[in-house]
Amino acid sequence: MSTQGYILKIACPDRPGIVHAVSHFLFAQTANILDSAQFSDTFTNRFFMRVHFAKTNQELNLANLKTAFKDIGASFDMEWELFDATAKPKVLIMVSKLGHCLNDLLFRTHSGYLPIEIAGIVSNHKDFEPLANTYNIPFHHMPLSSANDERKTEQEEQLLKLIDNEKIDLVVLARYMQILSTQVCQKLSGRAINIHHSFLPSFKGAKPYWQAHQRGVKLIGATAHYVTTDLDEGPIIEQGVERVDHSMNPDQLAAVGRDVECLALSRAVRWHAEHRILLNGKSTVVFQ
Repeated sequence: MSTQGYILKIACPDRPGIVHAVSHFLFAQTANILDSAQFSDTFTNRFFMRVHFAKTNQELNLANLKTAFKDIGASFDMEWELFDATAKPKVLIMVSKLGHCLNDLLFRTHSGYLPIEIAGIVSNHKDFEPLANTYNIPFHHMPLSSANDERKTEQEEQLLKLIDNEKIDLVVLARYMQILSTQVCQKLSGRAINIHHSFLPSFKGAKPYWQAHQRGVKLIGATAHYVTTDLDEGPIIEQGVERVDHSMNPDQLAAVGRDVECLALSRAVRWHAEHRILLNGKSTVVFQ
């Protein structure tokens, strides 16, 4: 996580002069560029840029920068955002009965490896309330047993109220096994990340690792992606794979899968927190 300065994210139609305009603006603001990355997508004719810069005078602040940049943004038809690089996003983690990703995120955050503030944990079960208490993080039990549960509307209203009240920046589905409604997906567009095993859609339904074992798979994978109304088809942020072989049973395959899931999800959360991800239609640009 950056410890100083600001981060500027840009997406716009590609054309000459963008980098010059941004660099000249930062020079005029007496800002010092610490690192910069850019990408031109020749298929969509879109330009993407992330600039991390530091201020060299104390009068430079986020509000003034946003005001000063508006004209440049408009002249290049930019979708742009400016962030305080030192601010940690407030994260809400959602989980059901598989706790490996939750435990990994808690440990990495507590150890300083993830630049986030975990503001709460939501679950439709009570299994991980003791774990949340261990880290002194609020635990919210919101019961729900199935997609057809009559409590679903009430439960999601409670969830959205919590997100608004706590000013949550990012929701992480750390093996939360309930399908979010269209309303919730739209409300959380671009700020909800999910993790799933990469057997989808090849091995749908229950016991995917058993199905994989029966088919003799040679790679175990996991995919971290943004949540959309299309189930498990949101823009991909990160994927991980690990080789396996015929000697491994379904439980061993599942153990490998859990490790890959943890790593892929933690990377996706960190890159989001560091403002390294830009949406490109149904895809993503990730400046690592």
